Amino acid sequence: MKTEFIYQMEFQSLHHLELELYDYVNWFNKHRIHGSLGYITPV
Repeated sequence: MKTEFIYQMEFQSLHHLELELYDYVNWFNKHRIHGSLGYITPV
């Protein structure tokens, strides 16, 4: 888990954490530029 997610958020409940984590993982895997892929998104 990247620290950029954990330290920028304050979670009101476990459910809130789960929702934010799902969104973050989706962004990280599908939209974030990856250096190992030649600085393009995986999808």
